[in-house]
Amino acid sequence: MPSTREFRRRIRSVKNTSQITKAMEMVSAVKMRRAQEAVAASRPYAEKMAELDGGLAQVTAHGDDTDPLLVQRPVNRVGLIVITGDRGLCGALNTNVIRRAARFILDQAVPVHTMAIGKKGRDWLLRHAGELIAEVSGLSERPTLMQVAPITTLAIDGYREGRFDRVDVVYSRYVTTTRQEAVQQQILPVVPPVSVTKPVDYIFEPDPATVLSSLLPRYVEVEVYQAVLETAASEHSARMIAMHNATQNARDVVRELTLSYNRARQDSITKEILEIAAGAEALKAS
Repeated sequence: MPSTREFRRRIRSVKNTSQITKAMEMVSAVKMRRAQEAVAASRPYAEKMAELDGGLAQVTAHGDDTDPLLVQRPVNRVGLIVITGDRGLCGALNTNVIRRAARFILDQAVPVHTMAIGKKGRDWLLRHAGELIAEVSGLSERPTLMQVAPITTLAIDGYREGRFDRVDVVYSRYVTTTRQEAVQQQILPVVPPVSVTKPVDYIFEPDPATVLSSLLPRYVEVEVYQAVLETAASEHSARMIAMHNATQNARDVVRELTLSYNRARQDSITKEILEIAAGAEALKAS
């Protein structure tokens, strides 16, 4: 059994660790609230953009000048955007996204060219998937549309020029504080949602097809940006939960070590008493 000094050293070490994890939990809680607010604020805009594009697609469905971003064609090359965090200590969040991306790559019978947003996904793609053509990392605490624009522009231009016949994005969707889902979503060719209601009879200037062609790249940008915000909220939530669990586990370890320390100390005292008693008996006998 370890000595009482060793127990004290281990208890002190675990307590210091629990203080660090508690501080990280509090920091992640603040960042999580900001990220949740950003997601909540951006979702209505993304939904309205999708609704507007869906209505325009219905209006222009019978025209001959279909925008290239809406054209479905045989898939010979696939582009994949993988969105993860830059850091770990957030449970299985990044692992789940990477696993979902790996499953998508393996399911494809054609070459897959990957683009990464976040260091964790970038590192995995470099080691295992190859064909990494672009990456963006080191995003700020509040990611902006301009920070992810290079990846989005590369995907849009690649589809228009025929380098990709389909582009998908894999990210972590924020559901609740304790629940995040790794999802895969097709962003090119654009498939606008079909509205079940009659589209609003707007007056378009110059015409619906031109307006739709201007909106479609913005729609793709918003979809990727929304995925980045969802991943950021998921990351901070998962890290807060992971640090909370680590703090609780550290406290349990301290409790167990304290019991072992008290037991060892009691055994040491009992041994010393027995030695004293044996010495006294030896003195009497002499």
